Amino acid sequence: MVTHAAGAAAFGQGPDGWSGDGFIGQQELPLRPAASWGAFYAEQRLLPYATRARERGRLSPGGLRSVERVCRRLADGEWDDELPPARLHGDLWSGNVMFTADGVVLIDPAAHGGHPLTDLAMLHLFGAPHLPAMTAAYAEAAGWGNDYEELIGLHQLHPLLVHAASHGSSYGQEAAAVARRYA
Repeated sequence: MVTHAAGAAAFGQGPDGWSGDGFIGQQELPLRPAASWGAFYAEQRLLPYATRARERGRLSPGGLRSVERVCRRLADGEWDDELPPARLHGDLWSGNVMFTADGVVLIDPAAHGGHPLTDLAMLHLFGAPHLPAMTAAYAEAAGWGNDYEELIGLHQLHPLLVHAASHGSSYGQEAAAVARRYA
């Protein structure tokens, strides 16, 4: 939560002093300021990777259409809230969470401004030690009720599409199923 609370100048913005795009794995990660979370997430996180996965035959035409429908809803601001841009890790999976004697340390960031639920959703997608306790503690500290849980899948679409583009069609099938829930 401390990293998220550091904030960001805008959704999509890279860290202070950083210019250009970043990377998530071997793929470019757009880092361009956007006025709203929904527009940023649709244009910089979902559409580029969905298109790439479709071009590589790893996302079905119907899956792409579902993602596009989700993106229209995002661009219309349907899931925007009052939260300011948080400083995200951007590639938060259990391999980038180190438990030490002094506490938890995050490594290997693809840092940018985004919604704090995105980092938690990625941990839920790939699993992490102590995940229920971490999520409950975060939600309590952030003052969230339980309604955030219904949006975890929406925030998992980006890593699913990244993996579909780079690792295979099973991720594309999962992305299509998740997109249909929000389309």
